[in-house]
Amino acid sequence: MNKSRLVRVSVDVGGTFTDLQVFDSRAGAVRAWKTPTTADDPSRGLMAGVAEAAERFGFALADVGLLLHGTTIATNAVLERRLPRGALLTTAGFEDVLEITRHVRRELYQLDPDPFPVLVPRDLRFGVPERMRADGTAELPLDEAAVPALVQRLGEARVEAVAVCLLHAYANPAHERRLKALIAEAMPDVPVSLSSEVSPELREYERSSTTVLNALLMPVVRAYLDRLRSRLGEGGFDPAVFLVQSNGGVCGPAVAAEQPARLLLSGPSGGTLAAARIAGLLGRPNLVAVDMGGTSFDVSVVQDGRVSVVTQGEVDRLPVRLPMVEMRTIGSGGGSVASVDSGGRLTVGPRSAGAHPGPVAYGRGGAEPTVTDANLVLNRLDPEYFLGGAMRLDIEAARQAVAARVGDALGLPVERAAQGILTVTNAALGAAVRLSLFEKGLDPRDFALLSFGGAGGLHATEVAAEMGIGEVVFPREPGTLSAYGILFGDIARDFARSRVLPAEHGSVAEITALLGELRAAAEAALESDGVEAAPRRFEAAADMRYRGQAFELLVPWDGAPCTGEAGLEALVARFHAVHKKRFSYSEPDGAVEIVTLRVKAVGLLPKPDDAPPAPAARPALKGHRRVFDGEGWRDLPIWDRDALAPVDSIEGPAIVEEPFATHFIGAGWTARLGAAGALVARRG
Repeated sequence: MNKSRLVRVSVDVGGTFTDLQVFDSRAGAVRAWKTPTTADDPSRGLMAGVAEAAERFGFALADVGLLLHGTTIATNAVLERRLPRGALLTTAGFEDVLEITRHVRRELYQLDPDPFPVLVPRDLRFGVPERMRADGTAELPLDEAAVPALVQRLGEARVEAVAVCLLHAYANPAHERRLKALIAEAMPDVPVSLSSEVSPELREYERSSTTVLNALLMPVVRAYLDRLRSRLGEGGFDPAVFLVQSNGGVCGPAVAAEQPARLLLSGPSGGTLAAARIAGLLGRPNLVAVDMGGTSFDVSVVQDGRVSVVTQGEVDRLPVRLPMVEMRTIGSGGGSVASVDSGGRLTVGPRSAGAHPGPVAYGRGGAEPTVTDANLVLNRLDPEYFLGGAMRLDIEAARQAVAARVGDALGLPVERAAQGILTVTNAALGAAVRLSLFEKGLDPRDFALLSFGGAGGLHATEVAAEMGIGEVVFPREPGTLSAYGILFGDIARDFARSRVLPAEHGSVAEITALLGELRAAAEAALESDGVEAAPRRFEAAADMRYRGQAFELLVPWDGAPCTGEAGLEALVARFHAVHKKRFSYSEPDGAVEIVTLRVKAVGLLPKPDDAPPAPAARPALKGHRRVFDGEGWRDLPIWDRDALAPVDSIEGPAIVEEPFATHFIGAGWTARLGAAGALVARRG
């Protein structure tokens, strides 16, 4: 970062809106901005948003020294299958691993279940004569004489990316690296992704899937970064750029171009970073963070002040064997489309109207009613104050769409039809929260609900009441909170090495050596990112299991990587405790194995001071408006969030408005300002 440039900008590009948070150290304040996402080229919307924020908040584009960028470009490319033509090279005889999968059947009683997606067809999966053993020794050397014919077939197939996943390459990557060198020599313009570089871990199917995803995303992400790079310099805008990864940290464009699979949860992970920060600021270590935007509803859990990180996730049923924040996502947002099926059943989502055409009320050609349209019909949204007045909503068009597509089909008046849309939506949101807590054996009554995203505040108290949660937290600038979390991000690089070892004293020397290698690789990565020696942190962890188990638990190795017998004993004791907490039992006398060792390198970026602003000098109570609250039409008080003072008490039902979000405070709830400028609603 150019330290003479005193403005830092974080950007979260979503499916509907691009959210920005701006920190100007000269003014000492963090400010939010929102602009529509340009789906054809998100970099265009990003630049437009930065320019609008510069004009609004009084800074020059040349003042921006750091741009932290969360993006859904990788996720959307996978979901929409906008991927290039790719090939997979694997050990001869293992070409069908992607199609065999794990024989997991999700629809147990369905006679024709949907097959798991396969991104590389059979005619583009090629076997390579070679064989590496699990101990890293070569059983069959790489047959280099067969490679020219293989390269010729790749050229004839006009592949745009190549994934290489050879058997046991995590133990010895020599064959993969040599194969890449030979392909690069013959096809220098075709990107090649190696499993030993992307996911050097056990489990052939997951490693293959991750490597294929990474290879197919390389042309997509590189093209986007090229477009973004071409826009840098406009108006003097030339900051240092970092992109948000699924693990909650950021990385430079060079890393993102080589390992774009690490961006698959880029945007949503910013929300979990913000949730962990807010949990500390509020002194509430247990939070359920729910992010409801235009297209999705993301749930993450902060327990004991920490966000869980998992070593494997999935995108559209495709496993991704990379560290990522633990999150549950459903297709339910403000733009989710409501419809009545042939059986007379009201459904909402997962299909979304997106940013274009968007909800009917946007007036951009949308004809199908959405959750946003339903909230507008019930007057929970002010059509003149959407996005702080930057966009006017067409309430009459929304009423007609809800009546025609839902009300008439169900024989309901328009307000009851709109209320039905919200009821179905809230049930789906509550189910996602329940699953996120119950699968960990957690009681919702022990948690507060942290509501953010542009649409979350309209549903939060009703979802919390259904769950038995008695406290809801609405943070400052909730409509751009993911961007707020990104603003406080650090550079993070993950390194792993699979090696099945007994967690016994005889393995200490090998564990110490492996941790040393991982630490050296992590330090080299931070060095290449330009991180100075002082602001660095290293975290170690191990995937562990009881001997005979087919799955592992991620166990943090607190502090610097521990070595010696005492350190190993402490790690084993922690594994027993983690296992008991997760599964309600442990086997202290059972044999324990270490499957994978991990080291995370963190380059600490300077953090802005985000003191809450003083209340605006205007009345906090804006007036009253007729709102349908589920029972009937009532005159409800409308409060101005930016003008609230700590002495103000909001008794539900009521509406609280701010430029980029609206909150519905349900009956029986009371809301007041709390620490860090958060609005805290309590039931009863």
